[in-house]
Amino acid sequence: MNILLHMCCGPCACYPVPKLRSEGHDITGYFFNPNIHPYKEFKHRLTTAQEYAQKVDLKLIVDTNYQLRDFLQRALTIEKNTDGLNLDNRRCRMCYAWRLHQTAIYAKENNFDAFSSTLFVSPYQNHEMMKDVAQKISQAVGIPFFYEDFRPGFAEGTQTSIDLELYRQPYCGCIFSEEERYSNSFKKKRKKKLKALFNEQNNK
Repeated sequence: MNILLHMCCGPCACYPVPKLRSEGHDITGYFFNPNIHPYKEFKHRLTTAQEYAQKVDLKLIVDTNYQLRDFLQRALTIEKNTDGLNLDNRRCRMCYAWRLHQTAIYAKENNFDAFSSTLFVSPYQNHEMMKDVAQKISQAVGIPFFYEDFRPGFAEGTQTSIDLELYRQPYCGCIFSEEERYSNSFKKKRKKKLKALFNEQNNK
């Protein structure tokens, strides 16, 4: 099967690519990640994805458009119109959907047999949400979604990325995940807000 594999970064491809190849599939990487912040991080991850692709002889298609403003507009619209309880889920769903939808469209227009993503290797992503989003996109666009749970190979892929001396990022990618990764005050405020909302709903 000729699969277009969305790549969120180089390290996350270190297990899915050889695994899919071992199953007899032809793989082409597709880098489309408008969520990554800041621009230097975007360039760093793109360069690392290209570095990995070169090392393993992987064809890589790259969308170099830096769409931070579009991403923030979508994310902040969600934040404005949600109660706060499911903010992260809705924001992440939007991010998954945008990237996977673009991948599916490219795959459909360029005669691939299916699309997938290296996001499915990460134990830190919302796996079931991504799967649901991808399946809905598959039906809407009219191209198969190739599903495989790559998480069992996460540790192996991590070691491979270390052996290949690839840059490994310390947060998911967006400005919100960066804040959540480094800001202790943000974590405390968010925990307090969620607790207050939870108590308010229970008292109704």
